[in-house]
Amino acid sequence: MIKADGVAEVTDADFAREVLGADLPVLVEFTADWCPPCRQMGPVLTALAAQEGERLKVVQLDVDTNPETTLAYQVLSMPTFMVFRGGEPVKSMVGARPARRLLAELEDVLSGGVG
Repeated sequence: MIKADGVAEVTDADFAREVLGADLPVLVEFTADWCPPCRQMGPVLTALAAQEGERLKVVQLDVDTNPETTLAYQVLSMPTFMVFRGGEPVKSMVGARPARRLLAELEDVLSGGVG
């Protein structure tokens, strides 16, 4: 998997602990090596993690090596971004997007809104 700097990789094995049990809201990128738009998101996620690390945890999950989580959340397209808060998915976005748009879409989550 193409890993973004400063962005943790989660797996089926640790998803519950790292994402569902997190204190902060968590942005999960469901990604794959064979997905060019996913690769484009690497620098965006790196910047987001650096900029919003105190308010938002950013992680990646490789759909090819973690089928249980991918199926559980019915992820069909890559990249799919899901925001989890308090163990529940509160927002879902499909497709690559520029950093400014992603940040705008996350603003309600970052400001404590429902999502």
